[in-house]
Parts: sequence; structure tokens; C-alpha cells
Amino acid sequence: MSKNRELKVQVVADIVEKLKNCQSMVVCSYSGLTVEQVTNLRKLCREQNVQYCVLKNRLVLRALQELNIAGLENLLEGPNAFVFSMNDVTNAPKVVNDFIEKNKLQSLKITGGILEGKAIDVATVKALANLPSREVLLAKLLGCMSNTVASFVRVIDAYRKKLAGEE
Repeated sequence: MSKNRELKVQVVADIVEKLKNCQSMVVCSYSGLTVEQVTNLRKLCREQNVQYCVLKNRLVLRALQELNIAGLENLLEGPNAFVFSMNDVTNAPKVVNDFIEKNKLQSLKITGGILEGKAIDVATVKALANLPSREVLLAKLLGCMSNTVASFVRVIDAYRKKLAGEE
């Protein structure tokens, strides 16, 4: 096997590993971005614990075929960037969507993505970007649960006082 082919096989294996371990992945067309904008996006991705990669479309296609993920073949044309979210489903979509909205970019477009091993469209990626983070959702759930328990305790206490004739 030639050295070049060995390198490509290794890159495909790395992409497969990333796809297996990621919660979500966003495919972006970045044609026309300036170096400064790409640098800022990469910095933002690092801050949010998201991986931004520019990969060869053919190699990504091979990795997708290896994992039996269909639906992204038509997106893998032209210059694409791939943003992987390893910890939270919403991180990668949020970072890319917020960067586009903040900078009012026409040159960076979300073209699709992957959520838990299945291809998703642009609308789903944007819906994920608008969801609150996992921590915020857990805090809301905890708030609802503690309010319900507190209300229940107040009702029981009021009933106890009524039975005891303390009112």
C-alpha cells in the first residue's frame, strides 16, 4: 500500500472515530470567509469545547459510508467545514449559528448535520441551536420539581393546621 493511501486510510479512521463519539456535527459551507473570520470562529469553537475541522469531502463520505449514515452525500461538494460537538447536542449548532447571526455572514452557511448518527437538515440544526443548553434545561426541571414539592408541603401543612384547629 502506498504511503499516501495509508495516510488517507488513517484520516478516514479518525473521522469515523469522531463521528462515533460526537453528540452532533454541523456541516458548513464556508466559501468566501476571510482568514480573520475563520480564526475567530476557530477561537470561539475552542472556547465552547467544539472541534472545527476542514476535511476532504471524499474522505468524510467514506467515513459516512463506513458508519452507514446516509443523507449527506449531496452536501459534500465544495469547501466544507465540519463542527463536532462531543459533550452537548446543542453546542456545535449554537456556536455556528450564533457566529453567523452575530457577524451577519452570507459566506458561512449551515448546510446540514448529524444528530446521534442520523443525518439532519438545516431546519433541525437551527432548531437545535435555539434550544437552551443541557445545564439550563436541568436547572428549569429542578426549579419545577422544587416548586411542586414546596406547594405540596404548604397544602399538607394548611390541612394539618385546619385539622388541629389552628386557623
